[in-house]
Amino acid sequence: MTNAVLIDQIRELYGRVIYTHKTHEKMAEKCARTLERNKITQIVLTSLTASGVIATVFSDQFLLKIMASACAALSTFLALYQRGFDPGTTAQKHRDAASNIWNIRESYLSLLTDLSNGDISDADARVRRDMLQAELSVIYAGAPQTSSTAYLAAQKGLQRDEEFTFSDEEIDKFLPNSLRKKV
Repeated sequence: MTNAVLIDQIRELYGRVIYTHKTHEKMAEKCARTLERNKITQIVLTSLTASGVIATVFSDQFLLKIMASACAALSTFLALYQRGFDPGTTAQKHRDAASNIWNIRESYLSLLTDLSNGDISDADARVRRDMLQAELSVIYAGAPQTSSTAYLAAQKGLQRDEEFTFSDEEIDKFLPNSLRKKV
């Protein structure tokens, strides 16, 4: 007979890992959006600066010089900001963390399946649980920080938008007829 307390603990760990995985995915998306906005802003500022400089060659208007100078200053500020904070690199670090956490998530699911089927003993399950926790600890130590907004986005995605759930019909579409629940 499998220990219900052990299963409850592993279920709890599984739930936490699902949230952590999804939170890192949301952080990666957020950083990627920031990078895209910064690139577009940089292009716009550079274009305005170049246009202003070219316009001052043909027209000696003081306002054009001020506008071109302001755009150049903003463009420089944005470039310096991006040098200190690289959203592209941060996005990749979050994607890497999510990828590594995905394997742990699936391993917890397999552990729960094996326990529920009686395929492994409680003692073996504890050993596997402890190994997974050790692996997860290493991943967390190297993972970038997440934010509360990313956690809330993950929570919304998992609970309301059902980003981690599939109906039997959806799963059946990927399987051959012999493995489908509904034939």
